[in-house]
Amino acid sequence: MPSGWFVMAWYEDWFDKDEYELLYQNRDASEAVQLADLVEYIVPVPLGSSLLDMGCGRGRHAIEFASRGFDITGVDLSARSIDQARKHAREAGLTIDFRRADMRVPITDKSFDGVLNLFTAFGYFETMDEHQAAIDAMIHPLREDGFFVQDFLNAERVIAELVPEDSREIGDARVSQRRWIENDRIRKEIVFSQGGQSHTFFESVALLRLNDFLPMYNTAGLELIDVKGSYAGEDFGPDSSRMILFSKKQSG
Repeated sequence: MPSGWFVMAWYEDWFDKDEYELLYQNRDASEAVQLADLVEYIVPVPLGSSLLDMGCGRGRHAIEFASRGFDITGVDLSARSIDQARKHAREAGLTIDFRRADMRVPITDKSFDGVLNLFTAFGYFETMDEHQAAIDAMIHPLREDGFFVQDFLNAERVIAELVPEDSREIGDARVSQRRWIENDRIRKEIVFSQGGQSHTFFESVALLRLNDFLPMYNTAGLELIDVKGSYAGEDFGPDSSRMILFSKKQSG
């Protein structure tokens, strides 16, 4: 394993790097449309309802929901992501409250009809206590009987389809990636080589299963109502492309 792995949490600066934007520049906007359709189908909510997109990234899901008439607040730890999200919203002629914050810190100045945590914007922390704290904080501003949607990876499929190494050209950079499973996490080393220099970055996501989420939901006062295995709404199973959990905040 590379030395210095735990010197700084990888998510604290990776999303602000030029290399991140280069590597993930071709995110599929159609996925956001499909996921928004699925959310509206599973948990019908009136237009104009307030939604929190926690871990909103560059804002593609927040912008899709806002374009449908929802009142959106988007939160992300990455300053660069928030800047990009604000830019995209302006270009789309939409008003969205984008904020930079840590998902483990609850929002206290607003309440919401629904909370969204999409596209594996979770599982980054090293301990289950931190994951629990994040879920608790995310649903803190959620109204009673409000809905919570988490779109996460399917651990079994990730393990089954793991590609240990690959390398490709992106522009004038050579990008080499190495992936491995360690301590029930998917870990990735990403090396950018360009102009005689190389820069190395890491990603690490916990391989959380449904049975990991259920006790966290119980502790947070959430009732699981459905689990889907794709953005098309297929039933969840071992071979599913995603694990999309739909829950509601219990009253009382």
